[in-house]
Amino acid sequence: MKQPNILWITSDQQHFSTLGILNDKIKTPNLDRLAREGMLFDRTYCPNPTCTPTRASLITGKYPSQHGGWTLGTKMPETEPTIGSYLAKEGYQTALVGKAHFQPNLTTDEFPSLESMPLLQDLDFWKNFHDPFYGFDHVELARNHTNEFLVGQHYALWMEEKGCKNWRDYFTAPTGTMPKDQKYHWDIPEEFHYDTWIAERSNALLEEYSKSDKPFFLWSSFFDPHPDYLAPSPWDTMYDDIDLDVPEVVPGEHDHNPPHFQLTQDPNADFSSWQESGFFCHGMHSHANISRETARKNMSVYYGMVSLMDKYIGKILDKLDELGLTDNTLVIFTTDHGHFFGQHGLHAKGPFLYEDMIKVPMIARFPGQIPAGTRNTAIQSLVDIAPTCLDFCGLPIPRTMAGLSEKDVWCGQKDFVRDHAICEHHHEPTTIHLKTYVDTRYKLTVYYNQTYGELFDLENDPQELHNLWDDPNSQSLKQELLLKYIWAELGKEIMWMPRISNA
Repeated sequence: MKQPNILWITSDQQHFSTLGILNDKIKTPNLDRLAREGMLFDRTYCPNPTCTPTRASLITGKYPSQHGGWTLGTKMPETEPTIGSYLAKEGYQTALVGKAHFQPNLTTDEFPSLESMPLLQDLDFWKNFHDPFYGFDHVELARNHTNEFLVGQHYALWMEEKGCKNWRDYFTAPTGTMPKDQKYHWDIPEEFHYDTWIAERSNALLEEYSKSDKPFFLWSSFFDPHPDYLAPSPWDTMYDDIDLDVPEVVPGEHDHNPPHFQLTQDPNADFSSWQESGFFCHGMHSHANISRETARKNMSVYYGMVSLMDKYIGKILDKLDELGLTDNTLVIFTTDHGHFFGQHGLHAKGPFLYEDMIKVPMIARFPGQIPAGTRNTAIQSLVDIAPTCLDFCGLPIPRTMAGLSEKDVWCGQKDFVRDHAICEHHHEPTTIHLKTYVDTRYKLTVYYNQTYGELFDLENDPQELHNLWDDPNSQSLKQELLLKYIWAELGKEIMWMPRISNA
């Protein structure tokens, strides 16, 4: 039997509800089609609510505390084995097009980074870059979100090749000339948008792969809907006249939460006691200065960014069909973590591990193996993606992976293989160091060196409004969950060396 191809399609910072098949306020016809032809997962969790850690977990099958890329501004060591390196040894053609973010945007002698300035914009370097990158034999990379000054690499080369000689006009200083205060509308023509680039280059690779007898592993890695909220016409105004339900804080919901939750609703909040490293702490600022009108417009453009991305995801799926590759290709769509656009009075991301932040959309399709048109409520973790793919390929799962194979669940042969998920968030050395344990009903969050925490009953309190951590009637439940969390931590240890003798 021919080994299957693998196609990963990922977005960046996408809320789990932003699929048309779940939400009639947003249009995602191509992702909806993928869900109808495959399995839609209701309870998939990321291992970390930021980019680098989760993206590194996707390719290693390890948790951030295990692979080394533990927060933003760190790098995953190049020595880490990845799914790409395993598949390449088995004859797979491996490629990544789009966002990597395995390394920081600054470099040092001790920790050199290929994704750093000014190397990002050394186009001669990237034109001639053909080295393997974390198990991918072929990469075409970019690093910017929307008009961010970090634009460069293969995306800038592509814009120039397409005749967009003035591409710097669409990006901010010091790279370009676009005003930093311009909101919502991005003047860049859609033909030069990075969604177009990712789809075009992914499809070119699919064309090449269709002429080969070798299987392929391709990751099409989109950048949206990660803020800033910017989209070209007509996507920036697509949802202006739609009656969107803009989330808001519920009065009193943070009264029993850890102190940083309460501070987010203070217009003059002081978060200095959480800042240890001197680097930016995501989410640790006041969220109270965003008006409802601004939140509504942010949400509408965010939806537009999702719909624009969906259009180009559709072009990749159509190319699979056109080339006759669909039936032997495992397609997985997901994102790296969630997003706030007003839920709990919060915006973007931070150390607030609500479902909005750590539960992510996920769809898997493999004709003839994954039942079409099914929804699955079993708990999934993104650390499971790599081992599951290896299992679908009939390959052994390395002992270096902490994730579990979900193949039997995806194929409808088991109800579940895991009864919990763990999400880590280690953003500062000690002050922002927390972990969340979530099972079929409850969610528990613990903080390093702190006696406060969170306990939510997701069955009776799905909106996570009532923290039971200090509730007198919930103390035995808290003790039970703390023990289960400790067991879960023990269970995810990587034992790469099997015991082979008595001594």
